[in-house]
Amino acid sequence: MTKTVLSILLASVLPVMSESEEKGFKSIFNGKDFAGWSGPLDNYQIVDGSIQCKKGKGGTIFTKEVYADFVVRFEFKIPPGGNNGLALRYPGKGNTAYGGMCELQVLDDNYEKVRKAKLDPRQVHGSAYGMVGAKRGFQRPTGEWNQQEVSVKGSTIKVILNGTEILDADLSKVKDFMGGKSHPGMNRKDGHFGFAGHSDPVSFRKIRIKRL
Repeated sequence: MTKTVLSILLASVLPVMSESEEKGFKSIFNGKDFAGWSGPLDNYQIVDGSIQCKKGKGGTIFTKEVYADFVVRFEFKIPPGGNNGLALRYPGKGNTAYGGMCELQVLDDNYEKVRKAKLDPRQVHGSAYGMVGAKRGFQRPTGEWNQQEVSVKGSTIKVILNGTEILDADLSKVKDFMGGKSHPGMNRKDGHFGFAGHSDPVSFRKIRIKRL
């Protein structure tokens, strides 16, 4: 095996967290069924140990448990032009992006090219939808698994994608909203965690949360 081939193989392997790094984290998806989850579960399926939104379906599924401050870690895989989102402090009903603290974008980095659509900087992957934009260019190639960590503390959100911080936002300081549409739920102190599907088979696995 050449050094070039070996380096490519190593780059495709996601790093494994040590036992000390995982201390305090609790798995919230068993890889087999939707135990502990609510919402339109019929619109989702379990594929090879991952939660996947069914193509052409959507809606927000969420944990039965409620979280205030927390860190969530997971892996995700996006099809070409794929679109989904993380529901942060979701009230359990209503529009995820506006009724919850926010919807954190999960989007193919090549979305504009595939969908031939123009994005606002506050719509790209890792962004607090419509409020604060994330850095781009740190996703793995389409179809590969990515690793992400999201920290929610008070009014702040931090996102680390494949080892790089792409968002460090304080929503209490946001005054300018995309389209001039305010987010009434942005000051929520707690809520459910979930996934906001938008008709694309985006997959999530190894989902675990640590309360802060």
